[in-house]
Amino acid sequence: MAKKTRNLGDLISIGPAMLRDFQLLGIRSVAALGRQNPQRMYRKMERATGQRQDPCVLDTFCAAVAQARNPRLAAEKCQWWWWSRRRKERAKDLKK
Repeated sequence: MAKKTRNLGDLISIGPAMLRDFQLLGIRSVAALGRQNPQRMYRKMERATGQRQDPCVLDTFCAAVAQARNPRLAAEKCQWWWWSRRRKERAKDLKK
């Protein structure tokens, strides 16, 4: 039985707006996404748009890259808000 090729739109938390962002960043496949660094993607997105991006964009990039790298990722880690909580916890730890 052949494996089903995953498409970017198959990833959890990825909708039409994020698909346009991937297009803008030159990311066309799940394999290409898996080779990315979410923080670099976020900075590149800010440069490409000339605008500050909401930190939730970074969280969504983290969720997408994690899924691209691990097709069996735990369900909660596929959601952008799991990464948002993690980012906020790290920021709190840095302030201590």
